[in-house]
Amino acid sequence: MNELVGVAVAAAVSWLNFVIIDTWMGLPEKPGVRGADYIGRDIMKRGGDLAGGFFQGNIVCSPDASAGTLLGAIGCYLMGIPEGGLIAALLVFIGNRLCADPGYAGTTGALSITVIIAISSLAGLKPEMFVAGMVIAITTIQGLNHRVSSRLLGALARRMDRYTDLK
Repeated sequence: MNELVGVAVAAAVSWLNFVIIDTWMGLPEKPGVRGADYIGRDIMKRGGDLAGGFFQGNIVCSPDASAGTLLGAIGCYLMGIPEGGLIAALLVFIGNRLCADPGYAGTTGALSITVIIAISSLAGLKPEMFVAGMVIAITTIQGLNHRVSSRLLGALARRMDRYTDLK
């Protein structure tokens, strides 16, 4: 498979993986820690969506599915499939407990990307494509435009009935 096509496909799959898991686990509903609250409210002040801002703040402040997906892909690249992904999931689980994170989004992200990489390797996608793709996916949420990405995340949260009740 062409590497550019592979990275683009891996980026799309990784983006869907971590955004769906993080939204399903409730990241847009409320800030898990004080830093996520500050980030969410700051994004809202700049014209963004509060729920999307909470989502962005939560993934900055604790190892949620974005970190789990990236670390799972790195683990698969470094140590193989599935061992590397399982070790990454264990490390993310420990990180969640150290951050006093009540959820399991990061661990779920690491486990799900390990399965996705194992299946997609049959089609020629390699773990390193998912590492690069996940960096691109995170950049679309955290690095390009917080206002626009928070609105997209807020719209997805509404569709999945995970929108915040906080003001």
